[in-house]
Amino acid sequence: MLTYILFVIGFALLIKGAGYLVEGASAVGKRLGLSSLFIGLTIVAFGTSAPELFVNIIASVKGNADIAIGNIVGSNIINILFILGIAAIIYPLNVHLNTTRKEIPFSLLAVVVLGLLVNDGLIDGYNFNVLSRSEGLVLLGFFIVFMYYTVGIMREGKSGGVEIKAYNAWLAWLMVAGGLVGLMVGAKWVVDGGVAIAHNFGLSEALIGLTLVAVGTSLPELATSAVAAYKRQPDIAIGNVVGSNIFNIFWILGVSAFIRPIEFSPALNSDILVLTAVTILLLVAIYVGKRNVLQKWEGYGFLLLYILYVAFLVYRG
Repeated sequence: MLTYILFVIGFALLIKGAGYLVEGASAVGKRLGLSSLFIGLTIVAFGTSAPELFVNIIASVKGNADIAIGNIVGSNIINILFILGIAAIIYPLNVHLNTTRKEIPFSLLAVVVLGLLVNDGLIDGYNFNVLSRSEGLVLLGFFIVFMYYTVGIMREGKSGGVEIKAYNAWLAWLMVAGGLVGLMVGAKWVVDGGVAIAHNFGLSEALIGLTLVAVGTSLPELATSAVAAYKRQPDIAIGNVVGSNIFNIFWILGVSAFIRPIEFSPALNSDILVLTAVTILLLVAIYVGKRNVLQKWEGYGFLLLYILYVAFLVYRG
């Protein structure tokens, strides 16, 4: 029972820890003379992905590979079907041309690259599949390319800045330290709790990673996109999700694999295929009906597809 309680508390620590880390680091960045735009594209973007990052680092170190991969693939599926579904229902999302032509295709490239790297054993004719350190570096290389593109957008003035609260220097650094501690402790409790739930109920770690862990670590993206849709800021709502999906694969899995190679279960190939399909579906949905708009009825359709996907996961066990 204590493990389950800590599992829930762990998610709270992840979310609060990420929040304190973002606010504290942003305040420090502002004091160092960084622009609010640069802070938004770097510190805030990294901060919203911090829960997935810390959960994956702990899972990789402890050898819970299915939770590490399942967390990322599950989070990305949730981001598109559930979070964008909710956001589109709140307010139809006008999609920027850059997002349609460059960022969503780049997120699709991320899924395809991941699928190829984790299945190199099948391609080369042997049974053992692993995301190695060198392949982690390949993912990080793609991430550097994406960050170069992001900085280019910043220089062209195509993205807005973020509102940054002012804090005393000592308080800002205390928030950074407290946020990091919360993330580390919360991630450990989430991973330990996820493994315990899987073992006690006879479920696979992959199922727990794809559902409970993925939902919990996606809460910052849900809050950001839902609030942005409510405030009629569609670029933030959809950009947050697409950017997070790219971060999750190239940055988080890259770092995780570099720390410790991640063994890959072929059973997760079906989930990678689902992620590939829903990423393509997002592109199609933007062009169907009202062009460059994700409409309310499409949002309801995304939610229905997510419910069907979860039902499939439960059936698969």
